[in-house]
Amino acid sequence: MSTMATKVNRQWRLVSRPVGLIAESNFEWMQEPVTTPGEGQILIRNIYLSLDPTNRGWLDEKGNYLPPVVIGEVMRGFGIGVVEQSCNANFPKGTFVQGFLGWQGYAITDGTDLDKLPKDPSIPLTAYLGLFGFIGMTAYFGLLDIGKPKVGETLVVSGAAGSVGSLVGQIGKIKECRVIGIAGSEEKCRWLKDELGFDAVINYKTESVLESLQQHCPDGIDVYFENVGGELLDVVLSLINLRARIVLCGLISQYNASEPVPGPYNFVNILIKRAKVEGFIILDYFNRAQEAIANLNQWYAQGKIKYRVDVIDGLENAPRTFNKLFDGTHKGKLIIKVSARLYPF
Repeated sequence: MSTMATKVNRQWRLVSRPVGLIAESNFEWMQEPVTTPGEGQILIRNIYLSLDPTNRGWLDEKGNYLPPVVIGEVMRGFGIGVVEQSCNANFPKGTFVQGFLGWQGYAITDGTDLDKLPKDPSIPLTAYLGLFGFIGMTAYFGLLDIGKPKVGETLVVSGAAGSVGSLVGQIGKIKECRVIGIAGSEEKCRWLKDELGFDAVINYKTESVLESLQQHCPDGIDVYFENVGGELLDVVLSLINLRARIVLCGLISQYNASEPVPGPYNFVNILIKRAKVEGFIILDYFNRAQEAIANLNQWYAQGKIKYRVDVIDGLENAPRTFNKLFDGTHKGKLIIKVSARLYPF
């Protein structure tokens, strides 16, 4: 492949494995010439990079549902980009695509595992990293396939102001459940209750979660959508109903733990209440993606569901921005803007 002398690919490469929260020193900022795609390949200019809690597991030596990022490699990341040069008839120049493009400005690939995005000016590209992407599908399938909410049941959502949790609560309302959210600031609590229609919201930083759940869930908890883990899970287990369903989506409270985290003390209630606990990975549902997108699109068009994104400008800010996922300062789906969407190439 020849070199395009006028273009530089900026990259974050992993140089050490973090202990606890990631630091910028775990990565190296590198610049190298952008190369020309070979036969069957395409050159993609990355536009948006998604930052997600699961990325933290890729940095550990054991990895998670995907293998760990190898020391010296470009940091793995899911994003959206546009084809600038093409030697592949399936991806002509100007095609918007999404896939694992990495923490870098440009990517060269043969198109394997890439999805094409529609050119619909009415839908922002960022929506495909949120409502109409992994996030929306996670909320949809996690709640409906595993949680199986019924009319009149009580649904509790931890991490309720996050990109997944906020959608879960709204889908719960569409399914006519009583929805209780748990979040970490007064601004987030107001947003969930006043704009998204949650029946009640608990600020875990200023309230007793147990006492508040007892107040807002007088008939117990039927479905719990778990994004946090730790003490919150333990409290909820003490209040679950017979045949409760616990959807294990994430455990963000322990992703940066440097010591083993003890299990819930109220684990016995799973037996006593004959509750169901099931974890899931959204990759398992890709063959049903269109089902979720069609329903989410309909609810969005009807004004029944809202979402918000938190876009930070500049790939250089990716490592320091990543920790916003864990300190609670992000508002909605956290995204890095890598480059401008518009042409020219």
